[in-house]
Amino acid sequence: MKKENNFVIIWLLSGCLLLFIMVVVGGITRLTNSGLSMTDWHLVTDTFPPLTEAKWLQTFEEYKKFPEYQKINIHNDFTLSDYKFIYFWEWFHRFIGRIIGMVFIIPFLYFLFKKQLSTATIKKCVVLLFMGAFQGFLGWFMVKSGLIEDPDVSHFRLALHLTFAFITFAYTLWVALDLIYPNKNAVIVPLRNLARVSLVLLILQIIYGGFVAGLNAGLIHNHWPLMSDGQFIHDSVFIEQKTLFLNLVEGKSGVQFVHRTMAYFVVALIVALFFRSKKYILSAVQKRGINTLVIFVFLQFALGVFTLLYGVPLWLGLVHQVMAFFLLTAMTFTLHRLSK
Repeated sequence: MKKENNFVIIWLLSGCLLLFIMVVVGGITRLTNSGLSMTDWHLVTDTFPPLTEAKWLQTFEEYKKFPEYQKINIHNDFTLSDYKFIYFWEWFHRFIGRIIGMVFIIPFLYFLFKKQLSTATIKKCVVLLFMGAFQGFLGWFMVKSGLIEDPDVSHFRLALHLTFAFITFAYTLWVALDLIYPNKNAVIVPLRNLARVSLVLLILQIIYGGFVAGLNAGLIHNHWPLMSDGQFIHDSVFIEQKTLFLNLVEGKSGVQFVHRTMAYFVVALIVALFFRSKKYILSAVQKRGINTLVIFVFLQFALGVFTLLYGVPLWLGLVHQVMAFFLLTAMTFTLHRLSK
């Protein structure tokens, strides 16, 4: 690691930390059904929550015009105090997004002015800039789907928003790792390729995690290892939608079946990577990455099982999502060390 890159690395890792916090808060926002509390989006005027009681009442009255209140909360004795609770989490989620934008853009311009960024790093940072802007758009695109008729966001849009946040984090970490480890290793092609396949499958699993969250599919079939007594594949997997494909992307049972089954393949690939790595002479850093990856994938698998068995309590659903983040971190780090 070159000394002149220290501050750039700290900057990029700070961005990773903020992205992690944003995903955690996003998980809380989803699990507390807070995501539709802010019915509009303004870059400046809603930077802070309402500051007076009159403004709170005005905002609450605006919320009452939308499906979530009219179809659900109107029947739940929903008060202004309840509204302030869900508003806080959605506002905080968006506020962190604004902080991330400032933390990225201001230091980037400073480093650019001071000529502390190489041409390659500048190009990568420009990509990150567009990724951040697109993630903001995806957030509003997701929320908008729940403000029309159905008082719930599209699970496709939720999965896209969630997965792109994970990908943005992984790419930011990758750029930081390029600076932390400027000297390239001899690439071990078989291990690198297996790690690549593992990463692709892990991202698919994250997408299906978004589907499960968006459809509340974790609230059914709360058994393991079978979906119900005596059935590995529940009958409803085949009959919820018009076609098998739709069952597997839109049906609650089908989406849960794919998510829980794909977990076995993610574990299998990472375990295969671990045992295959024993055939090669690896650096201490490479070994540490693979060992951490194995530990994390088993922890995540166990958390997934308990989250399902207990019917997705808020804290356990959140820990499961956080562990997915740690698993992706270990996967990105390991692949970087096997590729570079």
